[in-house]
Amino acid sequence: MDATSVTCSTSATALELDELIDSLVASHRSFVDDLPYVGSSGCLAATRALVKEEVGVLDARLSGEEDRSHLQRLEAWLEQEMVRLEPWFDERGEPRPSWIVGRQVLPLCDRQRLIMTSALDLEPSDPMVSRCLDPGYDLVSLLVGLYVRDETRLAHYALDRYLRLSGDYSLMRLISVFAVCRCLAGARRALQRSESGREPAFRLAEIMIECRRYLDLAEQVSNFRFPPLIIGVGVSGSGKSRFMAEIVERLGAVRLCSDAERRRLFGIDPQAVELDEGVDIFSAESTERTYQRLASLAGLLLNAGIPTCIDATCLTRAQRQLLRQQGEARGLPVLIVSFEADGETLETRIIKRAHRQGVDPVTSLEVLQHQRRLFEDFHDEERQHLLRLDTTAENATDTLAMLIQQRIFVG
Repeated sequence: MDATSVTCSTSATALELDELIDSLVASHRSFVDDLPYVGSSGCLAATRALVKEEVGVLDARLSGEEDRSHLQRLEAWLEQEMVRLEPWFDERGEPRPSWIVGRQVLPLCDRQRLIMTSALDLEPSDPMVSRCLDPGYDLVSLLVGLYVRDETRLAHYALDRYLRLSGDYSLMRLISVFAVCRCLAGARRALQRSESGREPAFRLAEIMIECRRYLDLAEQVSNFRFPPLIIGVGVSGSGKSRFMAEIVERLGAVRLCSDAERRRLFGIDPQAVELDEGVDIFSAESTERTYQRLASLAGLLLNAGIPTCIDATCLTRAQRQLLRQQGEARGLPVLIVSFEADGETLETRIIKRAHRQGVDPVTSLEVLQHQRRLFEDFHDEERQHLLRLDTTAENATDTLAMLIQQRIFVG
């Protein structure tokens, strides 16, 4: 279960995390009607069948009273959640084959460090692979595999990248159910290894530790949460996006990026650099639509119990209020983080970024000046939720993480 220091030799024999996530996104976008399905009963029925099988196998193999009680609690929670979430299951459409089907088994690496011997921590022979399920199970298999190996930051990064590129935020309503199911499959797989008859006694003890680790992770996932809403505010060059991405990796949250969602509204790839000159995605109307979308997605995520970070300039009080209401209306903690730097630093950062992207620095500087003119200072009500961060300060990331922990996650 522990991460290893073994290195991956070449990209031809391994997948880097970004490559895997990009492949998952592309695969999940490309589903067509002629793919093989298991009937037409939908993702809820497929999940119910998976739960029944995994619980049945585990129930027959777990002997300890505490372990069996643990399993019973998880089974009851799953049944309750599947009933509660039935409308959202219905929206997901038909189950699909796993990304693994028909692919070569490749290890997963992070900067050539071996993370898992199989990219989604599933072998093609695993019974779970032969099932048609919601595509979200592919992502969840990756996340659970990372979490049980204590690769927490990589799991947070993987979720952030997948959602930003795919836009499949509706998956987050069901992700806890999918994750608990995947944990049960992991526990089952561990116990099945103990039945080979070839494992020494000390390995049998390790196998039970592995099994319980999956069950403990499932328990954590099923716990009720009061998610915070963190709203990032800052002009171009303030460091807002860089710091928000770092915070997501450290603390765990889903990040909503205005740049990605603005592009998605116009059917443009979130990673696109060059835009169609005939489409004005930065008009006042487009900006209003973008913030309405950010607010709607934030509400969806908060309802699902998911900590949410919003990465947008949020220049006006009206924009910030629209977003802030998503948390306040639900009685959830809200934090506004103002990312700040002096004018010279802002301009230097923007010029460097423009050269790096091959765009005209003059245009980028004009955008900065326009943003500074539009910015409306925080009023008294906002200041109750406000943290100011000088992004030029030493250890600014550590400072921000500590302040967020104190203000929100600790109380």
